[in-house]
Amino acid sequence: MNLPAGSVLEANKNRSLPNVKNIIPIASGKGGVGKSTVSANIALALVRSGARVGLMDADVYGPSIPTILGISEKPVQANRRILPVIRYGLKVISMGFFVPVNEAVIWRGPMLHKMVSDFLELVDWGELDYLMIDLPPGTGDVPLSLCQTIPLTGAVIVSTPQDVAWHVAQKAIVMFDKLNTPILGVIENMSHFVCSHCGSTEEIFGSGGAKKAAETLEIPYLGGISLDTSIRLTSDAGEPIVHGNPEHLAAKAFIQIAERLVSLVNIRNTQGGCRNVPVKIGPVNQPQIQIEWNDGKKSSFTPKALRMVCPCAACVDELTGAKKTDPLGIADGLRAVAIQPVGRYALHIIFSDGHATGLYGFELLRKLDSSGSS
Repeated sequence: MNLPAGSVLEANKNRSLPNVKNIIPIASGKGGVGKSTVSANIALALVRSGARVGLMDADVYGPSIPTILGISEKPVQANRRILPVIRYGLKVISMGFFVPVNEAVIWRGPMLHKMVSDFLELVDWGELDYLMIDLPPGTGDVPLSLCQTIPLTGAVIVSTPQDVAWHVAQKAIVMFDKLNTPILGVIENMSHFVCSHCGSTEEIFGSGGAKKAAETLEIPYLGGISLDTSIRLTSDAGEPIVHGNPEHLAAKAFIQIAERLVSLVNIRNTQGGCRNVPVKIGPVNQPQIQIEWNDGKKSSFTPKALRMVCPCAACVDELTGAKKTDPLGIADGLRAVAIQPVGRYALHIIFSDGHATGLYGFELLRKLDSSGSS
C-alpha cells in the first residue's frame, strides 16, 4: 500500500473528515468533574473567536449537552445525511437527541463503536475549524473507538483539584499516550469557590493539584475554572455562561483557556506533535513489509516474523502473556494481503492465511525493528 505524500495519518484524515481541520476530544478519568460543562463553554468560546465549531456529545450513557445548550429540537436528515442542530452558532450532535428522556442506553462495545462511526461519517459537519468531542468518563469503548476511527489532533483532560480525581484522570492520559494521541493540555475545574455575596474564595476541593501534576508530567496547563453558582445557573437555563454572560470572570476563564488551546493546536500543527508514525507502507503481497517513518527511518519485516508476534487474544494468552502461536503452522511464503492504519497508533494487517485480528502498534513495530526481529 503506497500512500500519498504526507503521512499515513493525513491520508486517513482526508478519507474520514476532509473538511474538519482539528478534532479534539475532552476527557476525564472519572465522572462528576464538569467535563460536559467545560466542553460546551470552550466550544462556545471558540465560536465567539470566529471559528467554525462542532460539538459531538459522545457521552452515550449520560448525554447532557442538549440540556446545557437548551436544545429541544431534533436533527433532520437531508440527502441521507444527518444535519446537526445549530445552537449559538455551534453545530451539535448528541445521543440525547435520539433517546427519550425516560429511557436508558444499554449498549455493549459494537454498538458504541457504530455510534462513534455514525456521528463522524453520517453527520454532515460541513467545514469546521474544530470538532470538539465530549467523551464519557473513563477509558472504555467510546474513546478507544474514536482513536481507532480517526486521527485526533490531541486530547484535553479535565480534572478537579483533589488527588482522587487526578489519580483517575491520569488513567485517561495513559490511555491516550498508548494510542499515540497527544495531550494538548489539562484543565482544573472547580479549582476554588467564589462566594456570590461577599466575594471571598474557598478551596473546597483543594487548589492547584491538577496544575502541579501537569507540571510534573510536563503537560501544558490550560487554566482553572472556579466553582461558581453562575456557571451552574446558566447551564441549567440552557445558555452557558460564555454565551449568556461573557464578561463574567468565569466566562473569561473559559475564553482564556480556549485561547491557550488554539495556540497549542497551532504550534502542534506547525511543528508536528505526534511521535513516530509511518509515512509510507507497502507494497502488499511481497516477501517483505516495508515501512518508512516520519523521522526518516526505514523498517523491513517478513510477514512471518510479524505473524509470529501478533499481539491479539488468539495468539497470546491474556492472563499469562504466553504465546499460543505454533511456528510450524505458519508458512514461510506468508504474505500481507492488506495493511490499514488504525487511528494514529497502529496498523491492522490481514495475512494470506486468513489471520486478521492483530493490531500492530507503532511502538511495537519500532521496538521489533530495533531488536532485529524483522
